[in-house]
Amino acid sequence: MTVFEAFVLGIIEGITEFLPISSTAHLILAGRALGHGDSAFAKSFDIIIQLGAILSVVVLYWAKFWNWDVLKKLVIAFIPTGIIGLTVYRILKEYLYENVTIILLALVIGGIGLIVFDRRSRPSAEEIDFGEITYRRALLIGLFQAVAIVPGVSRSAATIVGGSLIGISKRTIVEFSFMLAVPTMLAATVYDLYKSQDALSGNYGALGVGFVVSFFTAIVAIKSFLAFIKKRSFAAFGWYRIVLAIVYFLAIGR
Repeated sequence: MTVFEAFVLGIIEGITEFLPISSTAHLILAGRALGHGDSAFAKSFDIIIQLGAILSVVVLYWAKFWNWDVLKKLVIAFIPTGIIGLTVYRILKEYLYENVTIILLALVIGGIGLIVFDRRSRPSAEEIDFGEITYRRALLIGLFQAVAIVPGVSRSAATIVGGSLIGISKRTIVEFSFMLAVPTMLAATVYDLYKSQDALSGNYGALGVGFVVSFFTAIVAIKSFLAFIKKRSFAAFGWYRIVLAIVYFLAIGR
């Protein structure tokens, strides 16, 4: 992987991590289009640079992470994903990441789900209130997030739609979803570093570029997304997912 390719993938990750369009799917499909999507390094690269985007949340929401009640809810919400991630890590990396058919289907099904969900919701102007998220709801959000272990589902889409379905206001679940990404991706990155040290050897330059670029791009993406949902719906993201899957299939295939 060249430094330029890492730069491009870093931008893709930063833009897509917090949008309900699946950053993992974008990284896998873009990696395959560049010709190295199946390499061991590419698979680890896709996971690790997501931490760069996630760290942007720590910068933007630093004060909120000091709220003990919110922290406890984040821990509870993380538990289902942590358990499932540890038990199916090998299957996820060796099989799901290589199955473009599953990724494209997940994009289409998720896109349809967002369009249907959008018909039941409206643009949100409510203030953020993490008090809406009880411990039971936090656990349910974690279960919704666990579904996103399948590439193409989208972690943010699963948590936002799931949270809204159980009665949490849109802006509250969006920001909780941002914060929940921190322990989730931190755990995934640390575990992958432990498991894939050989694959990363000699590629630290490209990894560093992707990491830094995704961090700065994500800061812009988060602020833009929050402004977007105040006035607009999620339908555009649903249609985008469907179009992307169709275009990729027709242009490149499986």
